[in-house]
Amino acid sequence: MGFKGFIGSKPSGNVHLALPLLVILTGLAGCSADQYFMVPKSNLETVNTSVQSQRATLVTMEDNAKVRFEQAINDQTASTETILQAISAQVKSPECPPVPKQQVCPAATAAKAVASQLKGKLIVGEVEKLFLTAAETVYDARVDSGAETSSIDARNIVRFERDGSNWVRFDVPIPGSEGLLTLEKEVSRRVKILQSNVDDPERRVVVELQFVIGNHTQVAEFTLTDRSHLTHQVLIGRNVLRDVMLIDVGKEFATELPDTMINGNSGYRDAIRDTL
Repeated sequence: MGFKGFIGSKPSGNVHLALPLLVILTGLAGCSADQYFMVPKSNLETVNTSVQSQRATLVTMEDNAKVRFEQAINDQTASTETILQAISAQVKSPECPPVPKQQVCPAATAAKAVASQLKGKLIVGEVEKLFLTAAETVYDARVDSGAETSSIDARNIVRFERDGSNWVRFDVPIPGSEGLLTLEKEVSRRVKILQSNVDDPERRVVVELQFVIGNHTQVAEFTLTDRSHLTHQVLIGRNVLRDVMLIDVGKEFATELPDTMINGNSGYRDAIRDTL
């Protein structure tokens, strides 16, 4: 049966049965389509309003959290600054006391010795003033590069033993007088001296003595011998000159001792004795 036959012919019994069936199928199709539209259209505006409200709430919460975070940072910064200010107020930077000015002793300036040098060596003449520390006495010393060891005028030489060591007691003359000054020194060694007018060599005791020439202080070996028949009571030999002094044969007293030594300032002499 076709649609065309249905229009142009009289309805038959089958047609009367088909109409109710068509209505039922159409109703079922409508019910099946309505299951995808469970939410009524009238409720869509409510859903949109709810979503917008929740979005606004989230934005407000985010803004509030940001404000609270910034406030916490500011509070922490202010608290730290307060603590630092309190520490700075309680703890002061240490202050160093002023350095006192050094006073220059006028006596030290007046006691300055006079001496010339060449390439680090002291220039001396054929005769120089020598301050013997042990005797606290100034002698005129002859400078002789031909002598190996220096020597000093010594009288009444007596050797003795002290604490298991060899010592010697001797007298040295006091210039400008007939007096003698007794000294005691440990024996450094003994040497043989062969003189041109004597066949047998002379054995001499050697001791170490401290002396000053100009501004030069030194400890050196001196042989002890009677020089009363000689012009100068002290002889400076090569053991002192070596690597220390240069001789200007055309001069005498090329150096000068400090006035405090010449005038008998024992305090200055003690200071010189302690330098070595």
